[in-house]
Amino acid sequence: MKNLKTLALVLAVTVSTVTATAQTKPVSAAKSTINWVGKKVTGQHEGTIKLKDGAFFMKDGKIARGKFTVDMTSIEVTDLKAGEGKEKLEGHLKADDFFGVEKFATASINFTTVTPKANGVYNVVANLTIKGITKPVTFDLIVKDNNATAKVVVDRTKYDIKYGSGSFFDNLGDKVISDNFDLTVSLQF
Repeated sequence: MKNLKTLALVLAVTVSTVTATAQTKPVSAAKSTINWVGKKVTGQHEGTIKLKDGAFFMKDGKIARGKFTVDMTSIEVTDLKAGEGKEKLEGHLKADDFFGVEKFATASINFTTVTPKANGVYNVVANLTIKGITKPVTFDLIVKDNNATAKVVVDRTKYDIKYGSGSFFDNLGDKVISDNFDLTVSLQF
């Protein structure tokens, strides 16, 4: 009985210590931004996509994990104006050739490993899910005050987005679209 009481006391202290040092920091979807750039042989296009929700999970004042959902239906092209092909490109990006947003309305990223590198800089390994396919990505996350920024390079072909890829199709000439696209993320929490 004495051992059982001691075990219960140890567990209670452990749980209260973990609870006291762990903290969830919700991210403001309205104040956060995700900008994208997709490149092709003849130039590039850029735009935005909206964060749906997310949070950092802190331990002892440092980021330990993160979990975020992106609204894929919000893809917007910002380098073209209405009537200049903006609507056509946005429609194509939302179609099955690219992100298939009718079936896959969200994408997600879940941090699996967060390693501090320097003051406010973390190396992050995360599972990125696009079109129901999950693959790891690695990037640096820079945290200052209540803002976290990252530049993430994504190989779209790993998520079955092969349209215009020179890695899968021959004779595309100047119609080749880069396999990688760049995300610049700024998260307010």
